[in-house]
Amino acid sequence: MKSYRIGLIPGDGIGPEIIEEGRRVIEAVSEIEGFKVKWDIYPFGADHYLEIKELLPEDSLKEMKKLDAIYLGALGDPRVKPGILEKGILLALRFYFDQFVNLRPIKLLEGVDCPLKDKRPEDINFFVVRENTEDFYVGIGGRAPRGSSREVLEIKRHLYNIRFNLDIEADGDEIAYQIGVLSRKGTERVIRYAFELAKKKGKTRVTSVDKANVLTHAYGFWREIFEKVAKDYTGIETEFSFVDAITMWFLRKPEWYQVVVAPNMFGDIITDLGAMIQGGLGLAPGGNINPGGVSMFEPIHGSAPKYKGLNTADPIATIWAGAMMLDELGEEKAGEKIVSAIEAVLKEGKTRTRDLGGSSKTSEMGDAIIEKLR
Repeated sequence: MKSYRIGLIPGDGIGPEIIEEGRRVIEAVSEIEGFKVKWDIYPFGADHYLEIKELLPEDSLKEMKKLDAIYLGALGDPRVKPGILEKGILLALRFYFDQFVNLRPIKLLEGVDCPLKDKRPEDINFFVVRENTEDFYVGIGGRAPRGSSREVLEIKRHLYNIRFNLDIEADGDEIAYQIGVLSRKGTERVIRYAFELAKKKGKTRVTSVDKANVLTHAYGFWREIFEKVAKDYTGIETEFSFVDAITMWFLRKPEWYQVVVAPNMFGDIITDLGAMIQGGLGLAPGGNINPGGVSMFEPIHGSAPKYKGLNTADPIATIWAGAMMLDELGEEKAGEKIVSAIEAVLKEGKTRTRDLGGSSKTSEMGDAIIEKLR
């Protein structure tokens, strides 16, 4: 019998409640499909940080290398300055394990109301592949006062180490600046992942997103690499779309899209819009993927601290993220069964959490999905 070792990080706010339902669903489907899951539970989050001032120690990162995947609830707490937990834990995990793909299924399930008039489940069913480690999210920049100044900025990644030695002359006013970085290898690998995903899922079109008409150097580079990779996939149609245009067309004609690939910042923007057209953040899962390493799966929503402990949060995004995790581990049938069970519960309409217009508890939604699985 196959066995998988999964790192479980419940996190903050509603995280422990929603991840518990995801864990229960995964254990239920593992019994049906005949595999085992061993959970390694990690305390990282606000409480841990406030108690011992530790975010994510190096020893734990090394230990996590032995895992098959990581399952994350949510991070963020008003007692901790914004960005500390997200950068110190979430981004640290993404960069340490080189999870260069952020994968988002944009799929409207039966039984879910779509905010777009007359759009049905068959109209909204595509994937967004977001580059997850580069672009403006490398996190380097600064401020320069009037006059002369000097700054040294560094980026250390699996693919490269970069140093910027900046001599700045700012006549007349203080300035702020942010530097984005795209590498050839980093760009090529995520675009190739998008084409391989299209092949795996039976899709026939890949859309590339950029803003090459304004940010010509970075996104002209992106387009050049996209065109080069596309030549290896002659059976798949390709197109380019500016990021502002694709936000319009997501609303006007979502049925056109099959696989969308985007740089980090633009991917972040359009996936939030995608979550809304599939019914809301409570229904939106995400994967941080390294196809040859340790990947991490989570809902894309936040920790919603004001709902902590109330047993009212929608766990579907987290449960669906668990299905994505099983699919990535090679348990495709188990992943499909979870999504089918979610859809059956939503279509039936008896169990609905507050965000879906009902009054069911978090645990009741988990119970209903497990009942459909069995």
